[in-house]
Amino acid sequence: MLERFLREGRLSALLWDGCQQQAHGGCPELQDALLNRIVCLPEHVSNKLQGENPPVFFPQNYFPLLGAAVLEVLQMISDSLRGGLDCSISFVSHVLGKVCIHGRQKEILGVLVPRLTELTKSDCIWQRICWRLVECVPERWMEAVVLGFVQRAPGSDVLSRLLGNLVVKNKKAQFVVTQKVLLLQYGHTTAVLQNLLGYLSLDSLRRALLLRVLQELLETWGSSSAVKHSPPEQQLYISKAILICLSHLKEPEIESCRQELLTSMMEGVKCHLDSSLPQLRRLGMVVAESISSKINTEGPVLKFEYEEDDETRELRSLLVQTPPLCVVPSLPGDDRSEKAGAALPLVPESNKKSQTAAPVMPDEESDAELDSDDDLVPYDMSEDKELKIKAPVYIRDCIEVLTGSEDVDKWEATVKALESLIRRNPAATREVSVELAKILLHLEEKTCIEGFVELRQRAQVAVLTTDPIPVSKYLTSQFYSLNYSLRQRMDILDVLVLAAQELSCPKFHGKPKHSDAQKPRIQLLPENDSSKDWRRIVDERIKSKTRRFATRQCHVEPASSPNQFSSVAGHFFFPLLQHFDRPLTTFDLLGEDHLVLGRLVHTLAVLMYLAVNTVAVTAMGKALLEFVWTLRFHTDSYVRQGLLSCISSLLLSVPAELLLADMTEELLETQSWLGDMVEKDPDGDCRRLALQNLLLMENLKKKLEAVPS
Repeated sequence: MLERFLREGRLSALLWDGCQQQAHGGCPELQDALLNRIVCLPEHVSNKLQGENPPVFFPQNYFPLLGAAVLEVLQMISDSLRGGLDCSISFVSHVLGKVCIHGRQKEILGVLVPRLTELTKSDCIWQRICWRLVECVPERWMEAVVLGFVQRAPGSDVLSRLLGNLVVKNKKAQFVVTQKVLLLQYGHTTAVLQNLLGYLSLDSLRRALLLRVLQELLETWGSSSAVKHSPPEQQLYISKAILICLSHLKEPEIESCRQELLTSMMEGVKCHLDSSLPQLRRLGMVVAESISSKINTEGPVLKFEYEEDDETRELRSLLVQTPPLCVVPSLPGDDRSEKAGAALPLVPESNKKSQTAAPVMPDEESDAELDSDDDLVPYDMSEDKELKIKAPVYIRDCIEVLTGSEDVDKWEATVKALESLIRRNPAATREVSVELAKILLHLEEKTCIEGFVELRQRAQVAVLTTDPIPVSKYLTSQFYSLNYSLRQRMDILDVLVLAAQELSCPKFHGKPKHSDAQKPRIQLLPENDSSKDWRRIVDERIKSKTRRFATRQCHVEPASSPNQFSSVAGHFFFPLLQHFDRPLTTFDLLGEDHLVLGRLVHTLAVLMYLAVNTVAVTAMGKALLEFVWTLRFHTDSYVRQGLLSCISSLLLSVPAELLLADMTEELLETQSWLGDMVEKDPDGDCRRLALQNLLLMENLKKKLEAVPS
């Protein structure tokens, strides 16, 4: 009987009766009971039938049906108002609010919003009905209804017609729109932000809220505490909201708050440039450029250098306000989208011709240019050859060129040849290794050499791998010395990591040894096409004619050699831990130089990982665990990511038996700290790394339990 009741459309009659009772002062208890039964009917029926529920009572089928019934009741209310009769819409508003708070906004608003969008285009009575529909929703359900409309509306102009000035009249709706969605949440799409902020800009009463929202967004964006403790996704979300707000500002509004915008821009860009995360630094640059272009329309504007990607292009596109398009989501079988496509303006033929003809220069200018070049005969340089400067062949000659030579070409040739020369002459390099490492550390680019930074770094790595102990002592001592830039200190860390990788993986050291040593020594002539790839062709023919009953991959074992990092791991690792808590005049790792601290922590994690199976690995693990425990509450997310990487390296490198024997209490405390990070850390990468470390600990525990005592 209930199924027949729904299929015959009696639900709308029930809703209409509820509206009539409320208009004439019906029993409140009966209204609440009726409301509860209408909204929770699928749950009640499924609880009684226990799995034998008819499809019409499934939520995905029932709530669209309820939405259609609501539209019918709204049509009855519209007819009554046109006939001069008073009606109450409160009961329908209560139904809508309760459905939305139960999480069924998609089903019911998917039916209501497209139809109401059509009806409110040119009918002021329907607009008033929509406004009253949302205004009469109780405050405890207002957030779900407002969010549902914001997410389902196809544009800000449609949202303005559906909600009216709800945010001005209702404090709860105002809090949701201006505070909760923008400052306390960050999971909404860019389209939702454009809908919301565009809605605030479309009415003079709401524009005051738009300016207030922009001010609060800029305060959050320029707060150093917010930058440190909020995830990058939220910073991106706030940046998008700021740019969309700027796109809606008019010139008088910009003029009235120009000084506030400038102050907020300077504070915000400083906080973002101080961050260790490249994404946050780039966000600060893009937003600062956008604010500068808005407040300095005639004068100079800020311009930063950064790599463009899809994210930056999307951010800059938000600053350009696109005109609102009244696009209604097309229903199945609807041809409105085809009509809209057909209505696009076409470029006339005359315009096309004028556009194609525009680049052609006037005849007078072209003749003048030709006349001016007639007397100049080009010099034949086809047979000219570039003079090749011979690079030095001895290490000491290279040192002389790099320190005192004024010959730029010779200096450039030396820089390019230095790495190979160091690797070919290890004995000569060891005699001057520290001096050469010092020269390379302070070497600056005299000419514009392509890949200069990489060439210098490879030469430094070659020196360090050739003579590891004295050079590593020099580099680690210079890391905490005065009069070095942050760039030089980070270069030292990079060189230590690359050299450690090369020493721990000897196959990358020197010239690679190929397993297929016997190769044909006859060079095939390039003109003879038939001789190309003859061995491959023969092998393919043999393979196609051969029957195989089982196949296996031919695996050639690489030649084994000792781990050269094993004996020098301590020289790379321990000096970096000695003075991290001692601030210098120009260098404070625990203060403003947290970017270098993050790089240091990641470097220690890599060195710990490469020290697996070495004698010093247990001592390194203990020292690293104490270092991590000291910095575990650091505010910078990049530093915390490095600390968690250190824990991973420790668990992977130190044998499980030694871990439990020597560091049991420390591991238990670390496990508790990791559990807190999984639950409370604002950075998503930190939470992921902490969870991985907990899984590593669990795996080690299971492995030890499986070993018989």
